[in-house]
Amino acid sequence: MTEVHTFDAVVVGGGPAGATAATALARLGRVVLLLDRAGRIKPCGGAIPPRLIRDFAIPDELLVAHVTAARMIAPSARQVDMPIDGGFVGMVDREVFDEFLRGRASSAGAERRTGTFTRITHDADGCAVVHYQTKDGEAAQVRTRVVVGADGARSAVARQSVAGADSIPCVFAYHEIVRSPPEGASDFAGSRCDVYYQGRLSPDFYGWVFPHGETASVGIGSARKGFRLRDAVSALRVTAGLDGVETVRREGAPIPLRPLRRWDNGRDVVLAGDAAGVVAPASGEGIYYAMEGGRLAAEAVEALCVTGDARVLRLARKRFMRAHGRVFWILGIMQWFWYSSDKRRERFVSICRDPDVQHLTWDAYMNKRLVRARPAAHMRIFLKDLAHLMGLVSA
Repeated sequence: MTEVHTFDAVVVGGGPAGATAATALARLGRVVLLLDRAGRIKPCGGAIPPRLIRDFAIPDELLVAHVTAARMIAPSARQVDMPIDGGFVGMVDREVFDEFLRGRASSAGAERRTGTFTRITHDADGCAVVHYQTKDGEAAQVRTRVVVGADGARSAVARQSVAGADSIPCVFAYHEIVRSPPEGASDFAGSRCDVYYQGRLSPDFYGWVFPHGETASVGIGSARKGFRLRDAVSALRVTAGLDGVETVRREGAPIPLRPLRRWDNGRDVVLAGDAAGVVAPASGEGIYYAMEGGRLAAEAVEALCVTGDARVLRLARKRFMRAHGRVFWILGIMQWFWYSSDKRRERFVSICRDPDVQHLTWDAYMNKRLVRARPAAHMRIFLKDLAHLMGLVSA
């Protein structure tokens, strides 16, 4: 019989969450397998904040663009610029970025294999057995103490192992990577992200044009069934003056709308990244939260390997929600309220003109924290929001 290798942890999925978890565990001396399905790139704007660059030591050469402003476009086509004062947001190409993270995991000592996860069983000793199909179509299996499910939204690991994972709501995202036009040839700017809050483009989310150096991501998200995302992206390209440029590739995928209530099975599985539902509402930001979730999943796996107590797997979600749960709650309310009609979208973009809103928004986004040091600014924003909600000021 073919020998079945045994690992401390098998990480299913080689995106930012899985690669980060594999790297962290390998650096702790654990025997780790990183199992990834090759040939897939997630549709993503590719924005990474300074906090991520610092915390996860991202080299500057991976940044294909430095964004110093965002432009918000209202249903009326009114534009509001939100400059970043003295800083920037990095932009990455997910194809290159994700492979760098997988390579770093391998350099740290994780074993990489290409394959598609099929199921988890348990042997006579109660050890988890991960079954997968190799790139050649052959059935294979490995034994492991713990499985980290980081295989994206609609995760096969999560749906098999964690209660409630099969009913997580999703936004469907679709984007086209296009050649960037020369500076000045259209309204496109290589150092600015454009965000379109227009119901004609997305009835419940937004459209975007994000610079990637020589290319750009032009995309739309929506949770509405039957909404034609490709047609909406075509319309967005016309609006942005990008309909005549070359299309490099097209990608689409579901993106979860909220974190799952549970990320582990109480025995030998813990989730991370999109599989756990950690994409920020309203903004759709996922890379930082995926990598943070991967790091916390690795901490929980290490605790299990040390103590043998499966209850410690709960720590991944507990620590994540303690740090970021309030932000997710606030952003969820924002998305539910401001994205519900073009009238509200118009007012939302209008609020973005406010210097206090701009400063606190960028500080919270770039540093991944709620800003508490300026109570007067928070009060002014609250009163202005209230005035907009009551219709006491014009949009």
